[in-house]
Amino acid sequence: MSRPLWQVSLIKKAFPTPFTARLTRIPLVGRLIQHLLFEGDEIVYLPIDETITQEASLAVPSAVLRHFVEKTEYRWIMNECICRASSNCKDYPIDMGCLFLGEAVRQINPALGRLVSVEEALGYVDRCQEAGLVHLIGRNKLDSVWLKAQPAHNLLTICHCCPCCCLWKVLLGNVYQPISDSVQKIEGIEVRVTDDCQGCSTCVESCFADAISLVDDKAIISDECRGCGRCVVSCPERAIELKHPDIESLNANLIARISSLVEV
Repeated sequence: MSRPLWQVSLIKKAFPTPFTARLTRIPLVGRLIQHLLFEGDEIVYLPIDETITQEASLAVPSAVLRHFVEKTEYRWIMNECICRASSNCKDYPIDMGCLFLGEAVRQINPALGRLVSVEEALGYVDRCQEAGLVHLIGRNKLDSVWLKAQPAHNLLTICHCCPCCCLWKVLLGNVYQPISDSVQKIEGIEVRVTDDCQGCSTCVESCFADAISLVDDKAIISDECRGCGRCVVSCPERAIELKHPDIESLNANLIARISSLVEV
């Protein structure tokens, strides 16, 4: 049975705050929440395509999304983003919700979204990117639980996240560390501040992970960086670089890793 709408309304009202996230630092509470909602998860933010320049037209991070959209038989677009709806977001579209892939989507309440074709799903991904949203992809047991879309290993989450309302903006830095570790930077991604930095703090404001600070009027990027690339595109001086030694290897490795976690 799918999740009733009245329960979805309650879930929206219970959207985490920094205070409630910090409660998971109580050892028994943290371990219980991780077991119930995040066990076995691995999620990554895909760098914005424009931050990586490659000659091959498909040698960009969003090609990973295309691979899974084309591979699966079931594609589901949510009517709204629960994070932005819960936060009453004023800066990014609330009606651009998650894209879920895999057989488990058949259990989602039909009032919350719709099944779509390959072409619709790919067009939707493009529109989300054009709206300034950043793609997150991976296994997220929390989505399987709140949507009652089981089993979790048959549900692939593709979120389209803004820097202001993303659930992980609330959780990172506040939540029980093993839960925070569910969201990872793609292996090999390097984000570097160049000498052109003028210390304007634009990148600090754009970082959802609070991974950037100003030291002696220069941006410093900490290990909390998840490599999404927002700071790269927001910097007015183009003083931040995002690099990976082999983008095609990045895509192949990421596809293999996600495929080992989620069967779509």
